[in-house]
Amino acid sequence: MTVRPIWTGGRKSAFGWALYDWANSPFTTVVTTFIFAAYFAGAIAPDKTTGASQWAFTQGAAAFVMAILSPVLGAIADHGKGRKAWIVFWTLVMVAASAALWWGAPGVESTALVLTAAFIGVIGFEMGLVFYNAMLPGLAPASHIGRLSGWSWGLGYIGGLACLILLLFVFVQPEVAPFGLDKSAAEHIRIAGPIVAVWALVFSLPLFFLTADTPGTGLPMGQAVGAGLRTLGNTLANVRKHANIARFLIARIFYVDGLNTIFAVGAIYAAAVFGMDTAEILMFGIIVNVTAGLGAFAFAWLDDRLGAKATVLLGVAGVTVCGIPMLFVDDKTWFYVLGGIMGLFFGPAQAASRSLMSHLAPRGQEAEMFGLYAFAGKCTAFLGPWIFGAVTLAAGPRWGMATVVPFLIVGALILLKVDTGKDARAEAAAPE
Repeated sequence: MTVRPIWTGGRKSAFGWALYDWANSPFTTVVTTFIFAAYFAGAIAPDKTTGASQWAFTQGAAAFVMAILSPVLGAIADHGKGRKAWIVFWTLVMVAASAALWWGAPGVESTALVLTAAFIGVIGFEMGLVFYNAMLPGLAPASHIGRLSGWSWGLGYIGGLACLILLLFVFVQPEVAPFGLDKSAAEHIRIAGPIVAVWALVFSLPLFFLTADTPGTGLPMGQAVGAGLRTLGNTLANVRKHANIARFLIARIFYVDGLNTIFAVGAIYAAAVFGMDTAEILMFGIIVNVTAGLGAFAFAWLDDRLGAKATVLLGVAGVTVCGIPMLFVDDKTWFYVLGGIMGLFFGPAQAASRSLMSHLAPRGQEAEMFGLYAFAGKCTAFLGPWIFGAVTLAAGPRWGMATVVPFLIVGALILLKVDTGKDARAEAAAPE
């Protein structure tokens, strides 16, 4: 007799959760990577090199703030009455910041506005993910966590792709911009911010209304704050009880820093090294999102069969092997080809990291652990973009991008030592 897996809240609930990746991914695809990053460097900053550095430093500053906030708020959420309210709040922060980019007109006068909006938007996006990821272990059976994580990540790449296609063919490429938008004032580019805002708001609604919440212990906010801070303090004080999780998070500090740096400065690198215009960068973004979505869907099955650790290692190795030749090519065609192949490995490295944390997180401490998970992805995340920015100013963007490779290699080597055979959830929950 076949035992059917139990999905908390039903598959409709899981679908609403997965669709949130579709809803928020255009923010990173359009704002932080492919459109507004390149627009800022080319039309607002005094020159592309300075723009690349300013954008990278801003991304790093947002990561620093995230590193401070995420573990604390995650621990508090575990003791509160639910996680969806936190997702709603931070999603609205991201939506407002995205909409504000409309006022980023060409010229250095818009520098502060655009960088501030990008800074706030990144914080809203990342903080929403802390509580979103923490819902995963409570929605899917253990046998299907990898698939749900991978499928949702694949939906995210498809959502980013769909938004890029919309912007490219409806707003950027036509000789006459629709809706009376003034191309001389870059309104056909600036409209990307409000479109991302509307997209995120509309497609977040299924999670808000269909997905079953995964509550904490149900304490009122005041008590939840105290209990959450005490729990976080105990976790940090007794880190040896969570040595395997700590080892995984240290590995993630390195390899995710490398991956995030590529995302944060990829479009600026393409503009600075290959002189790509907005349309070319959008086409490159479409290629990468297609292959990344395919990779996320395909490797989701491997996650549940081979294990999340093996899937992460395969993803990081693929990004590294493809990334090194991209530092040396001079032909745009090879840049497109290698970038497309690299995209196949982005999704698995990220989605399997989330499912691995879901398997390791002790029951009742999911949001706290995903707060630490976010901390591990952000506590040094400012280093990657800042190092890229500093080296780019000193030696050029190729040398700046080369600094990503050691992060990937060191992270993979540490991850090899993570013991996924331990039942960390039961171990952490055992009495002292």
